[in-house]
Amino acid sequence: MSEKLQDTALRAVLAGLMRLPYTKRVALMGRLVAGTFGPLAGYRKRALANLAQVRPDLTPQDRQKIADLVCDNFGRTLIENYSYQEFGAHLRGTTPTGDGLDALQEARDTGRPVIFVTGHFGNFEAPRHVLTQSGLTIGGLYRPMSNGYVDAHYRETMTSWGGPVFAQGSRGTMGFARHIKSGGMGTLLFDVHVSEGTATPFLGQDAFTSLSAAEMALRFNALLIPYFGIRQRDGLSFAVEVDAPIPHGDPLEMMQTATAALEERIARHPAQWFWIHRRWKPAR
Repeated sequence: MSEKLQDTALRAVLAGLMRLPYTKRVALMGRLVAGTFGPLAGYRKRALANLAQVRPDLTPQDRQKIADLVCDNFGRTLIENYSYQEFGAHLRGTTPTGDGLDALQEARDTGRPVIFVTGHFGNFEAPRHVLTQSGLTIGGLYRPMSNGYVDAHYRETMTSWGGPVFAQGSRGTMGFARHIKSGGMGTLLFDVHVSEGTATPFLGQDAFTSLSAAEMALRFNALLIPYFGIRQRDGLSFAVEVDAPIPHGDPLEMMQTATAALEERIARHPAQWFWIHRRWKPAR
């Protein structure tokens, strides 16, 4: 399917879904991606291949179940982020937990910059929503989608609320760095393949990972805090966990600590990580 056709189909589905009540909309989008769009786009096939590589101990039936749930979670995340106003309203009353809250409050009081790191897990925008509702202004650095048509309108969902959002690339990264240097707070997703990155064990397999989050934290004396939005059993609510800041030191060791934090969540909720990613590609 061409990128333009994918975008046209997605826009049509979104237009119909946005007319439904929020809870029905989220559940239906999960079912549509799990049952139709995920298989057509190759997401389920890629998830199964990644699971076979990383979790050979699982039975084919278990891998199939996880892959289907991954597609469901991906669909729910997509429509939640498009429904950012209702998503934010649904998250009101969510109380973040974790060992990093005191350090975060101190950084807020003193104006110290903070870089949040997270993964494509649960819904990665849930923590930013919840902490923004507590009075924080949190920007973001994101990796543009490979489909430029889809990226154009998805980007609007991230820039319509919260702090400034920057697209990865020399210009966007410089903008994000200036935001952090000025004492701002920002988030980035580190669990993507970076050909020029450093080999870092992830779920038992070397994955090439950027060290830029740790290097930026060191450069600007920013806290480096992992946080996660974990989808709950009802499929609609989230627990937001804010970890203790990662101690400053060697950038590789800092990112290994961030990776370990993500691995711990995946161990608890294996179907909530986006196994559809090409995470273990070889170095260029």
